[in-house]
Amino acid sequence: MRKNQLIVVFILVMLAAGVFYLNRNSSQIVENDYFNRNVSHLQYSRHARCRMDCRHVSEAEVMDILKNGRMNQQKTRPDDRPCPSFALEGYSIQDHQHLRIVFAQCDDITRVVTCIDLDHDFECDCK
Repeated sequence: MRKNQLIVVFILVMLAAGVFYLNRNSSQIVENDYFNRNVSHLQYSRHARCRMDCRHVSEAEVMDILKNGRMNQQKTRPDDRPCPSFALEGYSIQDHQHLRIVFAQCDDITRVVTCIDLDHDFECDCK
């Protein structure tokens, strides 16, 4: 009788773990689906242009991070107003800088908000 109870408890724990895993992964997929990576034209904020210039990051590198970067869920703010913001990270194609690019997406407009080098501090005078 004791062995049967342990088997039932084990099965229930495994089912609960499976449900937790599926819910966690499906919420991440939904969160990522809010961001459209298929953008033909980006708008750049003055701040982003300044940071890109200071850190020697090209528009091609920004576009590459947009297409291939990994979303940083901790820095992404899908509930930001007026536009949700999404932080994508990856390595630049030209000189392998470790970058975080923050994009804001409003309707059909995707705007580059800022550009961060995750490995090096740069002296930038961006206001």
